[in-house]
Amino acid sequence: MIRTFKALSALLSYPSADLQQAMPEIQQAIASESILRPAHVAGLQPLMQDLAKGDLFDLQEEYVLLFDRSRTLSLNLFEHIHGESRDRGGAMVDLLETYRAGGFELAGPELPDHLPVLLEFLATQPMAVAQELLVDAGAILAVLTERLIRRETPYAAVLVALAELGNGAVDDEVAVALLAEPDDNPNDLKALDEIWEEAQVTFAPDPNAGCPATRDILSRMDVPNSPARAGTAQ
Repeated sequence: MIRTFKALSALLSYPSADLQQAMPEIQQAIASESILRPAHVAGLQPLMQDLAKGDLFDLQEEYVLLFDRSRTLSLNLFEHIHGESRDRGGAMVDLLETYRAGGFELAGPELPDHLPVLLEFLATQPMAVAQELLVDAGAILAVLTERLIRRETPYAAVLVALAELGNGAVDDEVAVALLAEPDDNPNDLKALDEIWEEAQVTFAPDPNAGCPATRDILSRMDVPNSPARAGTAQ
């Protein structure tokens, strides 16, 4: 179990009281492994401090503005390269099969390409497998990093660390094309409504699968004497 990826998944999840209470454990999980360089661990401190001590309503509002009302910052990775084309559905199926082959099943409302879901899956895999999948997503991670840095948000630190692990670079051909797109204005509700009305997502995780929703990650963070993680092959 690579607890760092579970911790990063939690940091990118919707802020909740449970998340705030779990921040000491999340900090310990990141510090106890050497997955991230010390500079990246230090870079995460402002975000972890905000999540631990900030006003929950304000944290939730910021999260929604960033990730739910900004299509160019969507945490659904295939949104950036496939939009709502049929290719996205095929890519979803392939990713879902990768999860199942690794003993990981989805049951929550998030799509397979949701970054916190991917990170939770990576936490269950050998580092070599995790690294390969991050490299596959490297260009998208680099683009999200650049856009979050532009917004001057502490969430950028999570993507900075992931982009390095995935060897993501903004001069990649895919990244250059994506960064040529204008950033969304989360306060332009009319424009956002028009964008999302065109985005008809019909693919969803198997409702009979056994893994809890990603936003319940915190109840499954590995601690001494904790039960085995649901949804992972034993």
